Amino acid sequence: MIILASGSPRRKELLHKLFDDFLIETGEVEEFHNAATPAELAIKNAKLKAESVAAKHPNDIVIGADTIVVLEGKIFGKPDGGCGACDMLKTLSGKKHEVITGLAVVKGGKTFTASEVTEVFFGEMTDEEIAEYVATDEPLDKSGSYALQGGAAKFIEKINGDWANVVGLPVYRLGKLLKSAGISKG
Repeated sequence: MIILASGSPRRKELLHKLFDDFLIETGEVEEFHNAATPAELAIKNAKLKAESVAAKHPNDIVIGADTIVVLEGKIFGKPDGGCGACDMLKTLSGKKHEVITGLAVVKGGKTFTASEVTEVFFGEMTDEEIAEYVATDEPLDKSGSYALQGGAAKFIEKINGDWANVVGLPVYRLGKLLKSAGISKG
């Protein structure tokens, strides 16, 4: 059985592009906050999530993912409330940043990892536009305080790379990782 170690509805929807049937189970983990590079941090947290669920399901295949937003080496996780979301969006306004997703697949006690990087270019946003967006509460549980597939689409000038990565699960990269782990897609 395939298990997605994430409660994200966006990841669930994207994983359906590869598998018809899978379970969802999240583990209680304390995420890492430091690594040599942002990509290594995303991979470490994806491994942590996947391996915590795989410990309870050693005969299943477990997929973990962790998505972060990076601007000039600074990592933007989920905001600390509405003020934190406004501050993040003001910082990202008019700039290019990276969205990095770490992936981990656990199969038969072995962990396979990969990461995907996508560049996102935000147009300039006014304080009023930011406040209106934050008032929707959409950005409050998202890395970088925005959802590409939601209201933030109007702020995004362009994207270089995998749009599904920005949503939270790079489907193409995951498919390649599964293949390297000897797992055929559903």
